[in-house]
Amino acid sequence: MRAEKKKKKRVWLRITGIIILILAIGIGGYAYSVYKSLTNAVETMHQPLDRKSDKRPEEVSLQKQQPFSVLLLGVDQRKGDKGRSDTMIVLAVNPTLKSVKMLSIPRDTRTEIIGKGTVDKINHAYAFGNEEMSMNTVENFLDIPIDYYLKVNMEGFKDIVDAVGGITVSNDLDFSQGGYHFPKGEVSLDGKKALAFTRMRHEDPRGDFGRQLRQREIIQGVMKEGASLSSLTKYQGIFAALGNNVRTNLTFDQMMDIQKNYRGAAGSVNQMTVKGSGTKINGIYYYIVPDAEKQRLHDELATQLDIKS
Repeated sequence: MRAEKKKKKRVWLRITGIIILILAIGIGGYAYSVYKSLTNAVETMHQPLDRKSDKRPEEVSLQKQQPFSVLLLGVDQRKGDKGRSDTMIVLAVNPTLKSVKMLSIPRDTRTEIIGKGTVDKINHAYAFGNEEMSMNTVENFLDIPIDYYLKVNMEGFKDIVDAVGGITVSNDLDFSQGGYHFPKGEVSLDGKKALAFTRMRHEDPRGDFGRQLRQREIIQGVMKEGASLSSLTKYQGIFAALGNNVRTNLTFDQMMDIQKNYRGAAGSVNQMTVKGSGTKINGIYYYIVPDAEKQRLHDELATQLDIKS
């Protein structure tokens, strides 16, 4: 009787062991599949720049967890048109303070276009000289180093929203755009609705500032959904959408360093606003930012980046 019990116990242990082994192999295979899809997407996304910043004598070390900055460019890039960077957001990440400063720069901001030798709207820098000229111009405008860029094709941004299964945003203005109505409060968006939501500007009494708020809502919504457990089953579509619509000078290893060393900073995102006034010069509308305001922005971002002025 005792021998029979021992035999049954051994059988169940063996069965349990086989089940655990099968699960381990399955999870290992799944993890490899995710890893492979991610590395393929990052290879497609990676677009290096041969550029050195005068404001960063030594390259920032992500392994040493040094603060860094990223310029997020949202480009309306359509067939036959290189487009302009209608969205320009600077992210300053500090792992010690466990925070991110997010600054949206109005696209009509009048400033010197570095490398072109003209004074123009800041979003024209991309049309004149792509990511490099945009980074150099924003560096000059804020007097801080811009370490990395992340360019998103806004026309294809709807694919990213759809890939994560749609997003929910908090809307503070009742309006219609692109054939859709967006009531106040929590709004669920698929890709096409998200694109219409982020493009509306003229009906908003805040103008470009209201548009910037909606753009940030969209970005944060995608980040939230992309980080959720439910997205694990959608990883192939997500990585494909990213590979098709995102370009960056960050390498795969650098992205892994950020994921590992800077996770704590993502929990606190503080939004900054550029204060200025609109005016027309030779019949063209510009947003004028006073020197005192530029100094304020510089001081806050320099502190965040641990840079001594």
